[in-house]
This record gives sequence, C-alpha cells and structure tokens, in this order.
Amino acid sequence: MVMTAAIAYSIIQNQPWTVPDEAKRRTNPIPASDAALSAIRPIYLDKCAVCHGEFGKGDGHDAQRYSPRPTNFTHTGQLSGVTDGELFYKISEGHRPMPAFKKRLPVEQRWQLVLLLRSFAKP
Repeated sequence: MVMTAAIAYSIIQNQPWTVPDEAKRRTNPIPASDAALSAIRPIYLDKCAVCHGEFGKGDGHDAQRYSPRPTNFTHTGQLSGVTDGELFYKISEGHRPMPAFKKRLPVEQRWQLVLLLRSFAKP
C-alpha cells in the first residue's frame, strides 16, 4: 500500500503545468523598469534563488533535489512561448515542488517577478 501511494505521488508530482486559457491571456499591468526590477530583486533572492539561482539559471543550492529541475530563465527558449499571464499564474498557484505565492506575495510583487524572470533572458 505504501509503495502504491509513493508511485502515485511521484506520478502526480511530475505532471505538466496546466494553465487556464484565461490566465494565459492576462497582461502584466506593471511596465518594465529598473525601479520595478530593483524592488523585487531582494524578494526573488529570498524566496526563489534557492532553487532558480541568483541569476535565474535554475542552478540554486536546492535545484538538484528536484525532478524536473527548476527552470533556467536565462535560456530564451524556456520563455519564448510563455505569456506573462502564464508566468504570473505559475508563481501564484505553484506546482509541486514549487510553492504557491498567491498568499505569500501581493499581486504587484508577483507581476514584478514576471518582469524579473523575463530580464534574465535579455543580453
């Protein structure tokens, strides 16, 4: 019984993210700016860098503990087909092992995180 539960848990955890179409269509209400990036950087370092790395490479201290590995946001292919609304949804709702931040961070900070993640892929 325990083995069956462990296998089921493993399968559930490795399911792809499902983002509702409505969430995909949302646009970021916060314009990209140095001020927005500077404001959110300490939050990112505190809450996200342990897995996603200081510069978004998916190489944080805990990254190797997870399968699949955390996203490398510096790789433009990782974000090329992903909308801001999708990123916001994923940050908000989480997907194991990534926690949900809907109750941990205000809306504005979650949108600022979207801007920061996008900035990692820029030259």
